[in-house]
Amino acid sequence: MSKSSTWDLKQRMQTLLQGGGEKAVEKQKQSGKLTARERIISILDAKSFHEYDLFVEQAGKDFDMDKKFLPGDGVVTGTGTVGGHPICIYAQDFTVAGGSLGYAHAKKITKIMDHALSLGVPLIGINDSGGARIQEGVNALAGYGEIFFRNTTASGVIPQLSVILGPCAGGAVYSPALTDFVFVVDKISQMFITGPEVIKTVLGEDVDKETLGGARTHAEITGNAHFYANSEEECFAQIKKLLEFIPWNCQKKADSLPKKSPRKEYRLDNIIPADPAKPYDVRNIIKGMVDDSDFLEIQELFAPNIVIGFARIEGNTVGIVANQPLYLAGVLDVDSSDKAARFVRFCDAFNIPLITLVDLPGYLPGVDQEHAGVIRHGAKLLYAYSEATVPKITVILRKAYGGGYIAMCSHHLRADFVFAWPDAQIAVMGPEGAANIIFRSEIKNAENPEEMRQQKIEEYKEKFANPYVAAAYGYVEAVIEPKETRHFVAHALSISKNKTQSTPYKKHGIAPF
Repeated sequence: MSKSSTWDLKQRMQTLLQGGGEKAVEKQKQSGKLTARERIISILDAKSFHEYDLFVEQAGKDFDMDKKFLPGDGVVTGTGTVGGHPICIYAQDFTVAGGSLGYAHAKKITKIMDHALSLGVPLIGINDSGGARIQEGVNALAGYGEIFFRNTTASGVIPQLSVILGPCAGGAVYSPALTDFVFVVDKISQMFITGPEVIKTVLGEDVDKETLGGARTHAEITGNAHFYANSEEECFAQIKKLLEFIPWNCQKKADSLPKKSPRKEYRLDNIIPADPAKPYDVRNIIKGMVDDSDFLEIQELFAPNIVIGFARIEGNTVGIVANQPLYLAGVLDVDSSDKAARFVRFCDAFNIPLITLVDLPGYLPGVDQEHAGVIRHGAKLLYAYSEATVPKITVILRKAYGGGYIAMCSHHLRADFVFAWPDAQIAVMGPEGAANIIFRSEIKNAENPEEMRQQKIEEYKEKFANPYVAAAYGYVEAVIEPKETRHFVAHALSISKNKTQSTPYKKHGIAPF
């Protein structure tokens, strides 16, 4: 190769790697945002990034677009490693035409998506774009459609992570919605179908971008985001942490690590209050069970009455679903059912065993919940657990009443092992309410109604609201002391690691979407 051709390559690359130019890059920095390549390099292992399609040129010809210089057509794509494992990644470059999506831009993204699927490696997409490039018309819309189709094809085959680090508006938001995990950063991330300007024009309402579709909104209210961070650096750390727990594709299992005992401050025998009406933090139960008390919670701010996330037991990844008595007594409602059901399906798709911790009084009653479709949404959790074929271990900690008992991976939804703590109450409803109904006449006609009511409550507990009745029918494999929980769960996981389960032939089921 001649010196002139080498020099020409260096000049071309230097020009293209500048993105939208010094002024555009400086503006990006002033808004507290890293550049596209800086973001990729921050996520990947040092010196592992290999960029592809740097020399791709934009395809637009109308509106003088053919005269504009758009380096890489506003998106950076390539491969690298995280923790030594291969990754496919792309990042929209807001410094180039606002990261707008045109035909060539979309082709670069779909090409790296195809690579991820064929290679069986995770895909990370960093979104920072003003939306479809209007000057390219239907070609821009076609580009989005091609991306959405690939998101759907790859679903359940490879993990797909979306990172929102700027605007993601209009049709663009559907790609993150189709992926497995969405990461947002406070004051930087924005997601909405219709922007404030259009809402003002059409509806005459003033709304700011943060309220409409900021990071906190999607992490806490809509549930569209799974991880919320205060900075891009914190977000990148969350991505790396997540990738430590999950497998690279659906035909593999997550990496095993040396097992570690839970930290001593989390003792399972003194976390739950003696008074069954008092709340406690179920995350302390989780930390008392798992390796090094290390628990990666997902969607922490959304539907906090249920807790989901990843941990390890004996070095192996597990997915955990747990009712949270600190919020709404841990009841199931529309949002918590959606949250848990989606997580259960992810774990099942990627060979991650499920641990379910139960303490709830049932489904949340009320007109608002009924009108919001709690029947349909609640059925999603029933469907997800019933469909899951990975090892399923359930521990009933305290209350397990009514439909909630069934929905939280009961024996009847084919849990492989169900354990219960000695004070667990498994019944159609709580002893107080049940006694008031069943023994209404006796309580009413007693000389001391309140004394009779308390007597009947105890009678109901003895006959029905305890784990031994369920155990007598074989619905509970063992009644165990709290301190034995990790041992029993670990053993159950060990003996069920090669579990196989056949299902009837079908194209696919019809989930209650």
